[in-house]
Amino acid sequence: MPDTYRYAYYASVRQLSALSVYNAGYEKCHPSYQWGPGVRDHYLLHHIIRGRGRYRMEGKEYHLKTGDTFLLFPQIESSYQADREEPWEYAWVGFAGNDAYSMIVNTDFSRENPVINQSEISEELFNKLRAVYEANGNTFQDAVSMTGALYSLMGFLMKHSRREKKSANLQADYVERARQYIEEQYSYPITVEDVAGYTGISRSYLFRLFQGAMNQSPKEYLLKYRIGQACQLLNQTDLPVGSIAHSVGFEDNLYFSKVFKKYKSCTPSEYRGLQSQT
Repeated sequence: MPDTYRYAYYASVRQLSALSVYNAGYEKCHPSYQWGPGVRDHYLLHHIIRGRGRYRMEGKEYHLKTGDTFLLFPQIESSYQADREEPWEYAWVGFAGNDAYSMIVNTDFSRENPVINQSEISEELFNKLRAVYEANGNTFQDAVSMTGALYSLMGFLMKHSRREKKSANLQADYVERARQYIEEQYSYPITVEDVAGYTGISRSYLFRLFQGAMNQSPKEYLLKYRIGQACQLLNQTDLPVGSIAHSVGFEDNLYFSKVFKKYKSCTPSEYRGLQSQT
């Protein structure tokens, strides 16, 4: 076997909203190879076929080995690094969609525990990850096939979950489900009613949960998130302000400018000019 190798697929278009594969592959890393610190916009699951490495997330560091599996969460800063003496070899899949969060909470993964240690299922887990990669292609049929393989993988992880009770804190799950929906669908003209409908609770109940857990309303979280994404586009692209407004879910350019100024104390154009001077 070569010292290192890499087989990877990256989807150019996400064709399914319920669950969509963003990328998949398997790799034998160079010694001390590192990704991050950085932030992904999707879930990213890695399973270690052999070797060792470290994973860091939210101030915690996990030392991982053959048979371990770790999960990166959307919009959460993290990093991972192969061991210098025994660099890891892993398979991975990146994914997102409306069904993603509800599946994750029915596995052993959580933000408090982003690592599972089940070496006894390692070989079958790798085979299921490889099946996702091998279904790759650029047609709609290929996207459906990859998503089907991903559903099979997630079902396998649910089946082998060691939790006795899923979603112990139901209120926290509602908030997290709503937050994930906002972060995945913000570019569409969604409303708080849409968020509540997806979460399966009333708008008033969602408001109370958000206020208690995040000290802000769902509407404020949605607006702040959209403005944060708009700032990235203003910094990193030359798109007109109107195009950026539509890209982050605002249908009215004037309303976008009003909300932007509320949170950033300047207009989008002024913000872009200030950033270009730094």
